[in-house]
Amino acid sequence: YRVLLNTHDDNTIDYTETFRVLYLNQSNQVLGIKTISTGGVTNSVVDVRTILQGALLTNAVAMILGHNHPSGNPMPSRQDDDLTMRLQKACQTMSLRLLDHIIIGDDSYYSYADEGRVNG
Repeated sequence: YRVLLNTHDDNTIDYTETFRVLYLNQSNQVLGIKTISTGGVTNSVVDVRTILQGALLTNAVAMILGHNHPSGNPMPSRQDDDLTMRLQKACQTMSLRLLDHIIIGDDSYYSYADEGRVNG
């Protein structure tokens, strides 16, 4: 959560949704952080292929997804759930571990891993 929060611009976190991926090595050390998309107030477009490409190019074995909700409410939307499940399936196919999907809200966050919704 803290690593993702530190990547957000304080001037836009409240009105621009930004989706990022942390690519990790076998020891869960961060190899790189990639901004996948920056959208508007209610969404951003995320391409699963772009996320997987980044994992392959960094030789990552695991990843953590993260984005903010400008509304301040960190609860996942149906679209967040759908994307997380699609990425989890894609990661399994590629022998990658999806460790978490974290949604940042106002001074709080939602973690799919904490809620038992990903099995990285």
